[in-house]
Amino acid sequence: MLQDTQTIRYYQRLTDAFVELWNRGYRMDDMRMYLDGYIAALQHGNAIEPYLIHRLEEEANRYLHDVSNFTMTQPQLDYY
Repeated sequence: MLQDTQTIRYYQRLTDAFVELWNRGYRMDDMRMYLDGYIAALQHGNAIEPYLIHRLEEEANRYLHDVSNFTMTQPQLDYY
């Protein structure tokens, strides 16, 4: 579980980007490459501590592998 506020913000930005990429038609391979680039940028920019980057990557991978994050829900029709 992420507890550092800056890391949580990065996680939120990252997962929002995953959903946006999914909605644009990109799939897992593309999102994995996006994650790799994101993590590399954080490492090279020394934005947060390396152990926090590792935790962020683990959580982002969990998010990617949870299919419920990318299922399309059908809108409920109101027949009244």
